[in-house]
Amino acid sequence: MVIMAKRLLVIISVFTLFASSNAFALDGVGVSTGFFDGRLRFLDHKDYHFHYDRYQGIPVLIDFYFDARDFFAKWGVHTAGRLDFSVEPFASGITQPERNVEGGCNFLLKYCFPLTARVMPFLKGGLGALYMSQHTPEQSTQWNFLPQAGLGADFLLTDKVALTCEGRFRHLSNAGFKQPNHGIQVIQYLGGISYFFGVSEKKD
Repeated sequence: MVIMAKRLLVIISVFTLFASSNAFALDGVGVSTGFFDGRLRFLDHKDYHFHYDRYQGIPVLIDFYFDARDFFAKWGVHTAGRLDFSVEPFASGITQPERNVEGGCNFLLKYCFPLTARVMPFLKGGLGALYMSQHTPEQSTQWNFLPQAGLGADFLLTDKVALTCEGRFRHLSNAGFKQPNHGIQVIQYLGGISYFFGVSEKKD
């Protein structure tokens, strides 16, 4: 567990260094919450049958959006919409199978493309890391990784304030560092509000 914690710390440090470098400018902040739901499957060694339970919780996520267009432009990648690197610390209250908590940080890319002047669908994906207090038969470790992908939309109330709706798939596993490592998949349903500083718009 100590080795995994050190590796997670290295990953977080690298991404934080990127986010704080001159290649990125803080472009906005957001807060969201909602609900996630997944299924646990475990083998009962008494009757040798698989049994099922739910893995459910209520997350609270804080997004710090950094404009990433200059960074990708150096590599010849140019986008018409907003392209942000998101540092997303989060905490979740677990409601099933037992009351527990989890917390960590996600590092994501978010690409928004304007559908209308007020509606901006987006794609989002990346990697996270978390510590979970819940013990499950699926996972031998409480430190785990979180590859994930989602889609949603920002609904602009003003030029800088938006309501956000998102659906996100999240996979939890320890990348094979220790067995068992069957993974836990959940679907997150999120809603929130974001405030953009206008960095991306100034470059258009």
